[in-house]
Amino acid sequence: MSHHVSIIAYDGLCTFEFACAIELFTLERPELGVRWYSHTVCAIEPGPLRARGGLTVQVPHGLDALAHADTIVIPGWRDRYEVPPPALADALRAAHARGARLCTICSGAYVLAYAGLLDGLRATTHWHYLDDMLARFPAIEIDPDALYVESGNIVTSAGSAAGLDMLLHLVRTDFGAEVANLVAQRLVIPAHRDGDQAQRVARPVPDAGVDTIARLMDHVRETIRAEHTVASMAAEARLGTRTFQRRFKERTGLAPLGWLVRERVALAAQLLESRPQLAIDAIADLAGLGSAESLRRHFRAHGLASPGRYRKRPPGPVTCTGTADGG
Repeated sequence: MSHHVSIIAYDGLCTFEFACAIELFTLERPELGVRWYSHTVCAIEPGPLRARGGLTVQVPHGLDALAHADTIVIPGWRDRYEVPPPALADALRAAHARGARLCTICSGAYVLAYAGLLDGLRATTHWHYLDDMLARFPAIEIDPDALYVESGNIVTSAGSAAGLDMLLHLVRTDFGAEVANLVAQRLVIPAHRDGDQAQRVARPVPDAGVDTIARLMDHVRETIRAEHTVASMAAEARLGTRTFQRRFKERTGLAPLGWLVRERVALAAQLLESRPQLAIDAIADLAGLGSAESLRRHFRAHGLASPGRYRKRPPGPVTCTGTADGG
C-alpha cells in the first residue's frame, strides 16, 4: 500500500501553504517509478470553506479520515490566538499515539502546541511568531534559527516557503535523494536545504546587480572537488576576506567552511544512496572530502552513521547536526 497523506483544511484556510501540500502529495508522478502517495483532504468543519484570496474550497472528507493517515499536514492556522476545535486536537493526539507523522507549515505549529503535542520537543514556526509562541508555550524548545525541525514523528517548519523545504525533506525520507531531486526539478526549487539554515539574514540581500555570494556558492558546488579555502572563495567573490566571511554568514547563517563541509557531506550522502557501485574512497574524492577516513570523520561530526552503514540503511534524510567548520 502507498503512504497515505491527509491534508487539513479549515475555514480561513492559508491558501499558499495548503497549495504547497497539494502540489507535493496529490499530483500523479508516474515518471518517478515509485508507488507515490495516496491522499485525502480533511475538513475540520462543514464547508464550503473560505480560503485566503476570496476562494472557497469544498472538501469531501472530515476528521474521521485522519484515522487512516500515515502523514498529516497542517498548512498554517487561521488565528494564532484561536484554540483549535477539541475534535481536531483529539484526532491529532490519537494519530500521534499510533505513530502517524504530523507536519506543520508556518503558523500550523500552533495547532500542535495547543494540543500539547510539542511540549518538551524542539520545534519552530515563522520568525514573526517565535516570541509569542515562546511566551505562551514555555514547555516547547523553540528553535529560532531553523527552516524546519524534526522531533521524532513531528516535523515543524518556518514561513511559507520553508514548508516546501520541509515537504521535500519528507519525500527524501520516504523515497531517497534521487526521487526528491526529481521532484525538486519539477518544482524548480533547490533539492535540499538543511533544516537548521537561518530563517532570516541580518541585512537584505542586494536586489540589483549580481549576488556575489550566491554566484560563489554555485561556483563552489560546480567545483566541489577542488581545494576551496576562505581566501580562495573570497577572491572568487571579489571581496576582502573579512568582508566575505561577514557577508557569507549574513547570507546563509553559516561560516564559509562550515557551509562547504555540509555541501560535501550532503553530496557524499546522495552518492552513497544513488551510486551503490562506487567505492567509499571514490565517493569521498567526488565530494571533495579526500579519503574514506576523512569522509567517515565528517559523517561522524555531523551526526550521521558511518558511510558503510549509511549506504545499507533504508532511504532517509541527510540531517547534519554537527557544528564542525573544518575544510
